[in-house]
Amino acid sequence: MQEELYLFDRLQVWELIDKPFGKSVIRLKWLWKNKKDKDQTVIRNKARLVAKGYAQEEGIDFEESFSPVARLEAVWIFVAYAAHKSFSIYQMDVKTEFLNGPLKEEVYVAQPDGFVDPDHPKKVYRLRKALYGLKHAPRAWYDELSKFLTSKGFTKGTIDPTLVKDDKENDKIRTKPDKSKIKREAWKSPTMSKSSHS
Repeated sequence: MQEELYLFDRLQVWELIDKPFGKSVIRLKWLWKNKKDKDQTVIRNKARLVAKGYAQEEGIDFEESFSPVARLEAVWIFVAYAAHKSFSIYQMDVKTEFLNGPLKEEVYVAQPDGFVDPDHPKKVYRLRKALYGLKHAPRAWYDELSKFLTSKGFTKGTIDPTLVKDDKENDKIRTKPDKSKIKREAWKSPTMSKSSHS
């Protein structure tokens, strides 16, 4: 749990403030998961702090939650094309991807159970970035990833917005809210090697 809260501070996910009058505050909860090795031996206990996003109301707490998702047919074509051209496909997982997505809306969350500031128990956190469990967290992350990739010269596909490409470097990336597939050796690409999202 300490590691999770350290990430929140390092990524500047939130700030402790006085509760604004008339604003709703979303409660948080801890989720625990045991990471196991191939022999099913527990190697790590992982805690994740999530928002109880089911309490959010569209139009009040957020405007848009839609995040594009790759169609299965598009993924098949992507893989078939890479196989036909003998390209390598690599999959990457961005650690704590949702915590990298800045929020446009004002969202307030309660202090997490077990970690209430004893000097300021009535204060709440104003979120600067998305949090797991928020209905618009995937959209916030997708917008941030899209902004980063377009700043590096990539363009979105006209038919499928989850496919971004850089014709100069021959890089193609298929994005999903939680994972990305990269065609080409990403670490050899000067564009991808400078990514702050890895």
